[in-house]
Order: sequence, then C-alpha cells, then structure tokens
Amino acid sequence: MAHDRDQDPSLDSMLPQQQLALRRRRLLQGAAVLPVMGLSGLSFGQQFPTAKVNTTKLAVTDTEVTVGQLHSSSGTMAISETGSIQAEQLAIDQINAMGGILGRKIKVIKEDGASDWPTFAEKSKKLLVNDHCAAVFGCWTSASRKAVLPIFEKENGLLYYPTFYEGLEQSKNVIYTGQEATQQIIWGLDWGAKEKKAKTFFLVGSDYIWPRTSMKIARKHIETVGKLGTVKGEEYYPLGHTNFNSLINKIKVAKPDCIFAAVVGGSNVAFYKQLKAAGITGDKQFLLTLAVTEDEMTGVGGENFAGFYSSMKYFQSLDNANNKKFVEAFKAKYGKDAVIGDVTQAGYLGPWLWKAAVEKAGSFDIDKVVAASPGIELKTAPEGYVKLDANHHLWSKARIGQGQLDGTFKVVAESAELIKPDPFPKGYQ
Repeated sequence: MAHDRDQDPSLDSMLPQQQLALRRRRLLQGAAVLPVMGLSGLSFGQQFPTAKVNTTKLAVTDTEVTVGQLHSSSGTMAISETGSIQAEQLAIDQINAMGGILGRKIKVIKEDGASDWPTFAEKSKKLLVNDHCAAVFGCWTSASRKAVLPIFEKENGLLYYPTFYEGLEQSKNVIYTGQEATQQIIWGLDWGAKEKKAKTFFLVGSDYIWPRTSMKIARKHIETVGKLGTVKGEEYYPLGHTNFNSLINKIKVAKPDCIFAAVVGGSNVAFYKQLKAAGITGDKQFLLTLAVTEDEMTGVGGENFAGFYSSMKYFQSLDNANNKKFVEAFKAKYGKDAVIGDVTQAGYLGPWLWKAAVEKAGSFDIDKVVAASPGIELKTAPEGYVKLDANHHLWSKARIGQGQLDGTFKVVAESAELIKPDPFPKGYQ
C-alpha cells in the first residue's frame, strides 16, 4: 500500500473498494500499452490481407512483394542503363525504409537484358511467368520495349518504362515515365529554330526503331507540319558503331545550321570525340541531341561535348528542393562522383508511381493498379512535379541543357508549363 500511496497520495482518502477499482483500472491500462506498438501492423494486416490484395497469383506474401528489374548491365547500352538500375533500387530502398507498400517490403529480382532484344524478351517472360513479379521496372531502347511488349500484354504484366521515346504507342500494360515526341523532339526543334535561327538540319541516329521513328517525326516537323526549313541529310549507323569519319565528311559538305542527333549508347563516345577531332565544336556548330545525358557524358567527356545541346526534361543541375534531396541521396548511396541523367531520374519515378497506384487501389492486382494510375501526382519528383495522364504518359516540362566542360549541363530553356503528353500527334504518323 505504501508504494501505491507514494505514486498517488489520493489513495489515502479512498475506501478499500475504491482503491481496488483504481488499481484494477491502472493494471488494465498498463497492460493495454503493451500491444499498442503492434496495433498498426495488426490493423494493416487485417485491412490488407494477402488474399484480398493478391487475387491473381502474383509473388505477394504477408510480408513481401516481388518486383523485377530488366535493364542492360552489360553490352553497348550499359553506359546508359546503369543509372536506371541504380535509381530504381534507390527508390525501392527508400520505400522499404518507410515500411514498404501495404505493409510489405519490396524484393527485387534483377535480370540483364545484355543490350540484346531477344534476351530482353526471354528475361521478361521469366520475370512474369516464373517469378510472378507484381511490377517490372525496365528496358531503355525502344527495340527492347517492343521486344517485351507482346509478353507483358499476353501475361498481363506491368512495365514501368523510363526512357524518352518516339511515342506512337500506348499500352494498358506500360507506364511511360519518360518524354514522348511532342515533349522532346518537336519542342526541341521549335526551340532551335527560334533561338538558334536554324533552317537547315542534318539528321543522324543509331539504326533501330527509336532513332528512325524520331527522325521521321523530326523530318515531318521540319519540312511540312512545323515548316521550319529543310533537311540536308539523314544517316543511320549500327548500335556500337565507332567510325563516324564518312558521316563527318558529309556534314562538312552539307554545312547544316543544326546537327540533330539520336546516336545512342557507347557510340556516343566515338561520335563526339571524332566531331571534335574534325573541328566540329560547340562554339562553331549548333548541335542538338536527344540522347546525351549526364550518364553518357561520363564516357563522352565534357571537353568533347561542351557547347552542344541536349533536349531532356531533367538535368542533374536543376535547382529545386526535390532535386537537391534526390541528388544528395543518390550520391550518398553510389558515391560522390556518381552522375544522374534524364532516364535515371525517370527510372526513379517508377517505383514511387507504382507505390501510389497500389495504395490507391488497395491491391497489387495489375488491373486494379492500372485502373488507379491515371491522375496520380508526384509532387516530390526531382524534375519538380509530374502527373500521370489517362494515356499512361506523364505531364512534364521540356528543357534544353547546354553541355559544360566539366560534364554537367547548364539549363538554358524550359517550357512555361507542363506539356500534356500526346503519343499520337496528328500529322506525324
């Protein structure tokens, strides 16, 4: 009794029955504190039981949900895709640190597409059919995306695709987190015509679907739809190509106001080094590319690209609070010399968009996640702010960056507003 009185002297004035009732009440209150810490987990489990959030046999347990990553960590495209692998993993780690999705931690199965389109198709089937992944974050080239698309549609998988691309596609089973043609190609060409007075253009790209379709759109915009001027030449070279001397001679003869480039992957290293060696530099020639980000600059070298321009929606140098946090977290994980390019940032958006859609749907089922996706906003996106359109593409700003000697980009132009995605623009098909 003395201990009770020390805790609460008011017990002295109570009758024995009152003292007993008070002690019992306190005992019950004290016992109730013990499970409180687990209550949120318990109610989470009750609210989102596995049988409810996974009705289609995906790899979802009471504690874990499995996703796939499918990029080229080897081959000519590794220079471009490594950043996407890193950014997607960073987002997943951050989401797991917050408790995961619907109370489940994300487990990742990584596959290497090895810069080979049949390999991408084979690995995508493994991730969907064997591993039953609830989502896949992957691909870079349009060739790899086209190779896996029939498999995602047949197996009803969900792909988050991070690369700027030619548009002219829309699938229920793909969320496109990069730009399509109106946000990158057309906006970039209009900027070049207005700000650089470009009227003649030389088109050059790697030889596969994205560059060829992009240049088809560019030519139509230059010659007929946008009426910007004329095309003086158009050339394509195989992926991994390293000898551009004959191309450079053709450019010198044509003397275009603008070299419009869509050379991708490792070929960029040889292309820009050879341009500089031939005396074609940023202080003498206007060049606008769709395919050099900070990732490619690690191989190209700032000294070979300085003064040239890239049309992207994101550059590491963007000055906003979201981006500062992102860059800091990325470098903390991957080293102070790690760089972040456009597709890397778009890759980072994928897991966050998926998390938002799953939580909105209250389910991992693909059809429910897809139905919940339109209208989702990411106010924390490093590029500033994005929202997902009903056509599965993002509303984003367009930007132009000028290459600097240190391998970074200086943002020199930005669209006034977010540009509504239009994967099927009239007059370009």
